[in-house]
Amino acid sequence: MPASKRAEEQDKAAGGRENRLLPTDSGRAVLASIYLRLPPKSRRLYAYLRWPEGRKTRERYVCQVGCETREENLAQAWRQALSIGLISLQRPKKSTESWAATPAVRSVMRANRARDTRPEIALRSAVHALGLRYRVDRQPLSGLRRRADLVFAGPRVAVFVDGCFWHGCPEHYRPSTRNSDFWSGKIEGNRKRDAETNERLRAAGWTVIRVWEHEDPQHAAKRIAKIVLGVGD
Repeated sequence: MPASKRAEEQDKAAGGRENRLLPTDSGRAVLASIYLRLPPKSRRLYAYLRWPEGRKTRERYVCQVGCETREENLAQAWRQALSIGLISLQRPKKSTESWAATPAVRSVMRANRARDTRPEIALRSAVHALGLRYRVDRQPLSGLRRRADLVFAGPRVAVFVDGCFWHGCPEHYRPSTRNSDFWSGKIEGNRKRDAETNERLRAAGWTVIRVWEHEDPQHAAKRIAKIVLGVGD
């Protein structure tokens, strides 16, 4: 693939070229890219963030991907890289402070995954036990690059499992005391994206259900079942 086409592919997957910019020690920004790697004798596809640093190429593991197309895999990896702040991983060498400024934030970074998180698996198990069948990690609406954690295509119900930190849970989210402007902007951006997703899906005739990661999966599953089956309270 020509270099120009590869750049366009990365720009599209990242949601714009500005999302690919990484600051360097010199103060200038370089363009990062997502590289997909399929190790020998493995069926798992892994995504890495790559960027030039002098004469070398650096890389950082992002996540495992498993979508049907290369375009979807790149988009999923970029969402993960952007959501966990990897795009800000480059800090001046003189600074000893981590970009994940507090132990609590670093803990969230390590635990964050693009899919198959413990809350997602617990909810899927509870919903499955009620006899419901669904698709996992799918785009409910063609043309809208947002993936729901559970999709019920027939009744047009999309379920999102939201992490308390990343989506600003009113009960458990606590703003970081360091780099507060950065984290406040990121969380507020996620909230706006969630609201936009809800609005666009509902306008297309979908019912949107959001489940906080702290919710009891059994209770959440019953709530989902009522809506999917069209049963009143």
